[in-house]
Amino acid sequence: MSDLLANIESIGLDAVKLHPPVALAPLAGITDLPFRQLVASFGVGWVVSEMVASQEMVQAKPSVRDRAELGYDQAGTAVQIAGREAHWMAEAARMIEANGAAMIDINMGCPAKKVTSGYSGSALLRTPDHALSLIEAVVNAVEIPVTLKTRLGWDHDSLNAADVAKRAESAGIRLVTIHGRTRCQFYKGSADWAAIRAVKDAVTIPVIANGDIVDGGTARSALHQSGANGVMIGRGAQGRPWILAQVAANLHGTPPPHIPQGSALIDMVGAHYEAMLAFYGADHGRKVARKHLGWYMDDAGTPPDLRKAMLTHASPSNVLRDLPDALAGKVAA
Repeated sequence: MSDLLANIESIGLDAVKLHPPVALAPLAGITDLPFRQLVASFGVGWVVSEMVASQEMVQAKPSVRDRAELGYDQAGTAVQIAGREAHWMAEAARMIEANGAAMIDINMGCPAKKVTSGYSGSALLRTPDHALSLIEAVVNAVEIPVTLKTRLGWDHDSLNAADVAKRAESAGIRLVTIHGRTRCQFYKGSADWAAIRAVKDAVTIPVIANGDIVDGGTARSALHQSGANGVMIGRGAQGRPWILAQVAANLHGTPPPHIPQGSALIDMVGAHYEAMLAFYGADHGRKVARKHLGWYMDDAGTPPDLRKAMLTHASPSNVLRDLPDALAGKVAA
């Protein structure tokens, strides 16, 4: 193990110890409670909930309250909030702390138009003074650690992540995660891990690199280029919930995960499918599960007709019945 990696095996935030420094990124509509629990079962430093709008959460609108089964009592879980008004951000933070969460993460990185058009997410990079007022409101509202997730800047003409991170540290942020793209890039092109080094050089708090990290090799490159203290993996975990534990083993020598094969893989996918049905209810659960089933079938050589059937079956029992055939290619591997 290199000296670089030997020095970053764990991150301590008061009573919260983040070990290993490999985290699951928040992904809207994907990293729900069933998926986070599955990823955590293989071993992970920490996971971040799906973004929750602060005002709607406090006002308890059902659609947000449903998503707000955020795993308050789950070890190693940060609850992520977004918003544009200090009052609602602070109130949401207090509610989250009162429910027993260990950490709060502030979203300043979401590039989606429906978020940025409301002056939330990565749109806050365009108004750093206002962004700092939100950060201060959340930090001052709670005793638990508050972290920040953002991007390099709004576009390549305004790469202000280092300045924002430095000011956020002064306001009490304990850790910052940087996705190595601007907002205007969305997910196009490649993440610029080297550009994250400017953030690392600007602060003394831990910095986590995010973007295009899909395995041990890309994680190692991201750490080398950025100088970051850890990595966060999002899309790379789709269909591979064990990948974070695999990366941690590669980088930090933690016990390697037992990657399910054959009947164990079928059992894992089936259990994940049933967990989604139980969490959302059968009708909505089937719709949510389609994308996960699709990712599990990627590279499995599933015949097109069977793949279509798996994604459109009206009966959950038919999905479970056909899983062995749908995953036969991965079983053979």
